[in-house]
Amino acid sequence: MKKKVKIKWNPTFREVNESKKRYRVLKGSAGSGKSTNIAQDYIKKLSNNKYKGANLLCVRKVDVTNRHSTFSELKAAIIRLFGAEYENVWKINESTMTLKCIPTGNSVIFRGVQHEKDREKLKSITFEQGKLTWIWIEEATELYEADIDILDDRLRGILENSNLYYQITFTFNPVSATHWIKKKYFDYQDKDIYTHHSTYLQNRFIDDAYHRRMMRRKEQDPEGYKIYGLGEWGEVGGLILKNFTIHEFDTNFERFDSMNHGQDFGFNHANAILTVGYKDGELFICDELYVHEKDTNEIIEMANKKGIDKKLQMWCDSAEPDRIKMWKGAGYRAKGVKKKPGSVNAQIDFLKQMKIHIHPSCVNTIKEIQQWKWKKDEKLNEYTDEPVDVFDDAMAALRYAIEPKRRPGVGILK
Repeated sequence: MKKKVKIKWNPTFREVNESKKRYRVLKGSAGSGKSTNIAQDYIKKLSNNKYKGANLLCVRKVDVTNRHSTFSELKAAIIRLFGAEYENVWKINESTMTLKCIPTGNSVIFRGVQHEKDREKLKSITFEQGKLTWIWIEEATELYEADIDILDDRLRGILENSNLYYQITFTFNPVSATHWIKKKYFDYQDKDIYTHHSTYLQNRFIDDAYHRRMMRRKEQDPEGYKIYGLGEWGEVGGLILKNFTIHEFDTNFERFDSMNHGQDFGFNHANAILTVGYKDGELFICDELYVHEKDTNEIIEMANKKGIDKKLQMWCDSAEPDRIKMWKGAGYRAKGVKKKPGSVNAQIDFLKQMKIHIHPSCVNTIKEIQQWKWKKDEKLNEYTDEPVDVFDDAMAALRYAIEPKRRPGVGILK
């Protein structure tokens, strides 16, 4: 085997990586590094002849969301561990979304459990070599307890290699204190269960900008910070949008009735650009560019490199005329959307009436829409009609993108 590249590990997860208990349950905040660590741990073990005959199944509720989460994390781990020579150690098949370690023959596959046919397919999983030994369930709170039972039943039988063991690993943000995962794995003591809690504060690889973002969330959304900042059990109530689905679809211009971009300017908070399409009255979020601490020239360069279509209209925050001018100068059809009292709530009402489709490549849009909620009056313990204005940059871009549809020919600055 080729010499590995030396990488830095987060000591917070040392005990996690050493655990051989059947259930390894990791709850934590956003940015805690739990998923990155699990990916590196699996690639390290699957590349080691000590674990020859091991195979990994990665599971998300929706199969296609694996590509931009578990699959991407594991690919990144391969490159970190083996550097430029990774192709001599791992075979990465992008089309079938499979990974295979060449020296050990160990494999990784990816599945979903959204539909009955998905769950049936889990019962017939086989590998060229060895057995299914490990399962990684990312965003585990998306799954039902019955989904886990089906997966758990797959880990059985005698393992010829004495170094191997059966294990299911869960990674998630603990969004609800009433979730079945808490009752089954945290409130119940069992020798087969290992639980772990981590936050972004323990992740030494987190940058200063992310810390500042979390501090803004702490100030503006204490309830959300408890979950996504501290990784504590909570309840994400007051969600603004629930009328969306995440799935793959054709993003070519020809399939839509119309398309355009929406952009929310930012520096310390994200600068978000969304490309959206409309078909038969339904909204499709096709692509995103989502960056932090980049000036306008840098973002324009990134947009050019990404190939963002300059022929489409780009609707932007009219409060930033200088930035709009720079985008126009770069050849984009940027225009300002005029703000007026009540426009945010009117845009939200418009979005609520549409069926929203999100391409799984839009990972930041997905994260935002799943936690975009109304502010809560702590004294009255009631949600207000005002959205939480933190971690909402893609949502602002979405609001600008749909404004011409909501008010055709009205409120647009030339």
